Amino acid sequence: MKIAISASQPDLSSRVDPRFGRSPYFLLIDSETGQFEALENPHVSATSGAGIQAAQFVIDKGAKVVLTGSCGPNAFQTLQAAGVKVIVGVSGAIQEAIEKYKSGQFQPTTKPNAPSHFGAGSGTGPGYGTGFGQGMGPGRGMGMGRRQGPGFGGGPGFSGGGRFDYPPPPSYPSQPDYNLSAVTPREELAYLKKQAEMMRRQLAEILTRLEALEKKNKE
Repeated sequence: MKIAISASQPDLSSRVDPRFGRSPYFLLIDSETGQFEALENPHVSATSGAGIQAAQFVIDKGAKVVLTGSCGPNAFQTLQAAGVKVIVGVSGAIQEAIEKYKSGQFQPTTKPNAPSHFGAGSGTGPGYGTGFGQGMGPGRGMGMGRRQGPGFGGGPGFSGGGRFDYPPPPSYPSQPDYNLSAVTPREELAYLKKQAEMMRRQLAEILTRLEALEKKNKE
């Protein structure tokens, strides 16, 4: 059986990329033989419909299971319609994620865990404006604020090539329309605490990667 995992790099030493539709790579792994194929996501820079196109891409490659950090409703529906099991909330090293899947620690989800167009851009509503923007330059918002409509703004990260994104927010009870008016202050507080912890972990990963790259450049 083939498992498609959203990956930040095209090898097994990579980490799981938190976004499905805009993941730069997918690793297609045979669960029985352990052999894998690294696939560059041809739809990572799509102006719209990235999730649906990425979903159809892995379906065409024969994937029966998808492991990723977050999956929006359009991609989820496309995968589900094709009989592909979707497992979200996956993070960390890809090899570790594979072992957890094989040992039965992951269970398929019954609904998406991210709003439409999650990660495609910053929210249009008020929010924290300290982020990164075009290419590697400054510009994109943090995405903690609310959009003009339901849901949180897209998470922070580098856009375009070299992008690094924070993990997705957890699901809210009002899915699939993500109406925040149905969320209690306690639920929102819990979400923000969890998001802060995810950011701390991502920062630690970034610093570790920077240190490794600096050492490599000095060699």
